[in-house]
Amino acid sequence: MTSMRAQRIHPAAYGALTEALATVYWYKQDLAKFLRLRSTGHPELIAGLDFDAYKRVFADEFVDRLMADEDRYRDLTLAIMLEIAQMTAFPSLKRQSDAEKLLAQATEAVADLKVWTERLQGLLAEKAKVEAEQAQQEEREAHRRGFSEKLSELKAEFLRLETEPNRQRAGREFETFLNGLFRLFDMQPRLGYELDYEQIDGSFAFDTDDYVLEAKWWKKPAEAGQLREFNDKVRRKGKNALGLFISVKGFTSGARAAFREGTSFLTMDGTDLFCVLDDRVRLDDLLSRKKRHANETGNCYFPAHLMLDE
Repeated sequence: MTSMRAQRIHPAAYGALTEALATVYWYKQDLAKFLRLRSTGHPELIAGLDFDAYKRVFADEFVDRLMADEDRYRDLTLAIMLEIAQMTAFPSLKRQSDAEKLLAQATEAVADLKVWTERLQGLLAEKAKVEAEQAQQEEREAHRRGFSEKLSELKAEFLRLETEPNRQRAGREFETFLNGLFRLFDMQPRLGYELDYEQIDGSFAFDTDDYVLEAKWWKKPAEAGQLREFNDKVRRKGKNALGLFISVKGFTSGARAAFREGTSFLTMDGTDLFCVLDDRVRLDDLLSRKKRHANETGNCYFPAHLMLDE
């Protein structure tokens, strides 16, 4: 497709616009009002125009200014042309003694301009496409700003929990924190719940799988026995269920070794979480990479820094 900036509006189209502007309005003040309103964003277009002169004189000068700097005023020119070309009624002309003649002239001028606007449909379509792309980009940027702000809030909350003296309270609030983090990444989190025989810290959905969540902020790394209990818990769930064991203080070497060759769950530690909160890696990308590593090797452990180093 030819670029918008490479296409030009034909001089005859500008002439048709001048003719239509001078014809569809009977009173000078009506035409002057129209031009002032349409030039709100470009006051220089009407600066110095003599609105006491003949309508055709100041209409012609206005259009000459549009034409002289087409790249700058292209969008405004196309908008005015399209607006005038769509006119079907001319109230001020109907009240004149020679209304029949005036209405015929206005109708002819508008029809002539409409011919040009139809020829300019390529420019108009390109303009609409550019505007739609700009709107989408602005929406994406606004969403990204909102996402980043929320992520920063979660990072501040994580740092606050790290220094919370009441560790029991910190543990409860940690679950709420994780719920907010998973929700930010559209993972449909569910807060902790109890079954007849066990306590579940929470759950979430990601990439067609349902994850059972275990979240611990103990003083020491999680040990092998704790991972075995969680592994059994996950295996009692549905066939598409996986697990995510989050231990902010990490995992002992024995715990990692116990699930090096077969696992029903992934692991995440405080360093992983901070990489996500610091916006160095997306949570969904990190989980996908951890899952692929577990599927390929059977190993539950894949730290975020290895992904960043790839």
